[in-house]
Amino acid sequence: MKKFYSDRLWQHVLGVATTAEFLAERNGVARKKARLAALFHDMAKEREPGEIIRLAEAFGWEVTPEERENPTLLHGPAAVTLLREEFGIWDEEISQAVAYHTLGRPGMTTLEKIIYLADMIEPGRNYPGVEELRQLAAKDLDLALLRGFARTIEYVLARDLYLHPFTVTARNALLDEIRKKD
Repeated sequence: MKKFYSDRLWQHVLGVATTAEFLAERNGVARKKARLAALFHDMAKEREPGEIIRLAEAFGWEVTPEERENPTLLHGPAAVTLLREEFGIWDEEISQAVAYHTLGRPGMTTLEKIIYLADMIEPGRNYPGVEELRQLAAKDLDLALLRGFARTIEYVLARDLYLHPFTVTARNALLDEIRKKD
C-alpha cells in the first residue's frame, strides 16, 4: 500500500489512520473500517490530473467543469476506484467515507464524518485552531464537523478558490441535524 504514497503523504495517512481509530472507538464505529478508510483516503492524491479525472469517472462520478479545472477535488472518488481495482475492496461504507472525505455531503454517515475530521486533525496538522478542533472532535463529532466545515469554507474563501457546493450543502444539512437534536 505504501507504494501509492510519497513518504510525506504516507506519514499523513498514518496519522489519519490513528486519529480515525480513536474517533471510531469514541463513536461506536468499527475501528478496522475506520483504519481502512483512512489508509486509502488519499491514494489518488498524487496522481496526474487527467488520471484523477479518469479514476473519478470510473467510480461513477459526474465530473463538473469546476472539478475539471481543479481535479484535486476528485482525489477521494478517484481513490475509491483504486481501492476496488487494486485491493478488491467494495465495502460501501468505506467507499463513501473515502469518496467524500474532502468535500463532505448531506447525510454523512458517522464513518464519513470520522474520516473527514481525522484528515483535518491528524497529529501532523498544524494550523491555528487545530487543537481546539481536536478537543471538540473527542467530545462531539457533529459540532466538530460543523466547525471543520466552517474552517474549510474560511480557508477556501480566503484564498479565492473554488468552493465546492457539496461542502456548503453538507454544512447546512449538518446544521439542520444539530438544531433538530436540541
